[in-house]
Amino acid sequence: MNLPNKLTLLRVILIPFFLLCMYWDFPLHYGAALIIFAAASITDALDGNIARKRNLVTNFGKFLDPLADKVLVLSALTVFVEMPEVKMGAVPLIIIFAREFMVSGLRLLAADSGIVVAAGIWGKLKTAFTMVTIVAILFWLCLCLDFSFGFPKAFVNAVDKAVIPALIWISTILTVISGAVYLKGYWHLIDSDK
Repeated sequence: MNLPNKLTLLRVILIPFFLLCMYWDFPLHYGAALIIFAAASITDALDGNIARKRNLVTNFGKFLDPLADKVLVLSALTVFVEMPEVKMGAVPLIIIFAREFMVSGLRLLAADSGIVVAAGIWGKLKTAFTMVTIVAILFWLCLCLDFSFGFPKAFVNAVDKAVIPALIWISTILTVISGAVYLKGYWHLIDSDK
């Protein structure tokens, strides 16, 4: 197994540990979750770059890399929906899930036609912004719940009720845009007569 695939596999392995840190209440558990998620996100940036630069692109990597990204991000967002501290509603999560299912379906249709659907700039921007959003939320949880910083109540309310929802909705909008770009680019593969 080459290095990029090992990094992708490491990202998959880190997901249960991230979830364990989110659900198991031990000292500094949000900080631990933050470190694990950030490390997993870094492997996402590294594996593709290394694979392309060293000509180590494999079918295993093409399959596992996007799957690992989706499971990592969707795991974090699903946990956030359950947390009253984050105040993330189910609607953004449903939109994000729908986009991921749609793009996966398009990739299957494309593969059936011998076309490889590479990640476009909008997809990369969506993934990067969503991962940064998750890191920011985890950092906020770490500050407020692990370390109990005494922020002024007005500041906490502003972050909880404005900043975090704004980040989540920007991620959701980028998700919709990237999904629409994929759909437009591969619309010719969807034939209602077939």
